[in-house]
Amino acid sequence: MVKAYHVILCMYGFWLPNDPRGSYSDFVWADDLRKFGPATKVNTRQSVASKSHDVRKRLRAKKALKYPPVHLDEQQIKAIGAGIAKAAEIQHAGILACAIMPEHIHLVVARGEGTIEEVVAEVKQRATLKLGEERIHPMEEHREPSGRRHSPWARGFWVVYLNDEPHIENAMRYTAHNPEKEGRPRQFWDFVVPYEQTV
Repeated sequence: MVKAYHVILCMYGFWLPNDPRGSYSDFVWADDLRKFGPATKVNTRQSVASKSHDVRKRLRAKKALKYPPVHLDEQQIKAIGAGIAKAAEIQHAGILACAIMPEHIHLVVARGEGTIEEVVAEVKQRATLKLGEERIHPMEEHREPSGRRHSPWARGFWVVYLNDEPHIENAMRYTAHNPEKEGRPRQFWDFVVPYEQTV
């Protein structure tokens, strides 16, 4: 039985749907990216980040994006953290671990009343609203023809279903140490709760 989820949310431009290492996408929606191949959906539970691939091709695809990839600064990271806190409150979701990186986010979420899709949708919505409220939306200068700001998020999300405590603990540990892997300080968020409180 699923007890928790390890979720990875990508910012716009971080992990493309046709990334040669694999992706969670079924389709390449952006016209400018289709020339780099079809979607590379994989069904593995393991990260494919270290998989060998054609780095030059991946970087060429990034340059073909309609807008520059999102790279969050510290103020934007804090705003997204506030958005996640609000989403967790609304969804009654137990956030067991969180790492907000400049280009992606790791969350470990205890299974609750709502689906993980509902939790992720709330997280994206509340974080985006917070960025707008603080006037630090990373896509402020990049608008759709309608005048609406382009989303700072990549489509969809990556999720690993966690069925037992050892897997949950591993995901929590991986998430907690993720900033340090990129030379950043470890993050401590007030909305993160111990697993025991969610059982």
